Amino acid sequence: MGLITETNAQYYSGQQAFIGDNISVDFKCTFNTDLTSTNFIVKVNGNIVTNYTLQAENTVRFAVAPATNDTIIVELNKAAIENNYGSYEYISLNDIINNFIVAYIGAGKLISSAKRTDVMFHAKRGLQEFSYDTLKSIKSQELTIPPSLSIVIPQDYVNYVKCSWIDNAGAKHIIYPTRVTSSPNELPLQDTNGIPTQDNDGSNTLANQSLTEERWENRSLTKNFQPDDYRDSTNEGLIGQRYGLQPEEAQVNGMFTINERTGTFSFSSDLAGKLIILEYISDGLAVDLDMKLPKMAEQAMYMHIAYSILSGRAGVPEYLVNRFKRDRSSALRNAKIRLSNIKIEEIAQVFRNKSKWIKH
Repeated sequence: MGLITETNAQYYSGQQAFIGDNISVDFKCTFNTDLTSTNFIVKVNGNIVTNYTLQAENTVRFAVAPATNDTIIVELNKAAIENNYGSYEYISLNDIINNFIVAYIGAGKLISSAKRTDVMFHAKRGLQEFSYDTLKSIKSQELTIPPSLSIVIPQDYVNYVKCSWIDNAGAKHIIYPTRVTSSPNELPLQDTNGIPTQDNDGSNTLANQSLTEERWENRSLTKNFQPDDYRDSTNEGLIGQRYGLQPEEAQVNGMFTINERTGTFSFSSDLAGKLIILEYISDGLAVDLDMKLPKMAEQAMYMHIAYSILSGRAGVPEYLVNRFKRDRSSALRNAKIRLSNIKIEEIAQVFRNKSKWIKH
């Protein structure tokens, strides 16, 4: 039985058609995408209708049966269609769990018994670890830097990959993090002796605004520096310039810091109003749509689950644990090679550039 269950119309156009018979009120859709209350519309004879409810298993139920020979079309919206494109490249985490239970657990197999919850736990942990250094799991957001010079850290953010501002031609200009300043985690108020003060509950009283951040946001972009400004030429050597340029200062693309206290990215004032792309990694568990794995890494996930289960059990021979440890390492290495997507023709094309010296 083939693995593709959608028709070309369902995949490319996001549409599934039915014919009314004046009897049936339930029409079950077979999209790979689960229907929600907001990701599809229903048309009868070309007109959008609303006299239906969404039932379990992607079933659309009409209040009144459509007439005989009426054409019913269930149509996904543009975002749902685009999310489905390329979906054959992946296998869902739920399918990974089911396949592992069938193939690796049971009488006569190396793992005689294991709870589904155990398999699920190790599968989720494996997806998190794979997302950090193996999978193509980089996400990105297109944002505009507001006058406050801060944007909120994405909800499923784990670590940033790259931040760039976009020029009028659509090209990226990399924005580097700066070491010149930083954002404090706490802002305790002090008395005249420099000792933090406390409120009635015994907790430190905190300021509403960081003076460091305020000075950084208000720093002048002119060349008329104050005597204590680190950019004044008479102060060279105070923060490291004596031994060479600092990369974040030797460019005109601006800078950013990550403010852990406020949960934001803070940018230098020359980036106000710029369009940026923030690229970051997540752990693959934030939303159901992310809980999937490239098929090229499927075997690596099975080996990870098997090794994790056996290594956490008492009484399992050490040689068996080591065997699955090696199998996991080998499968993970193969997955990284496959997912690196190296094409010989592309490498050869790069090497064909004229007069390029390759330095080591």
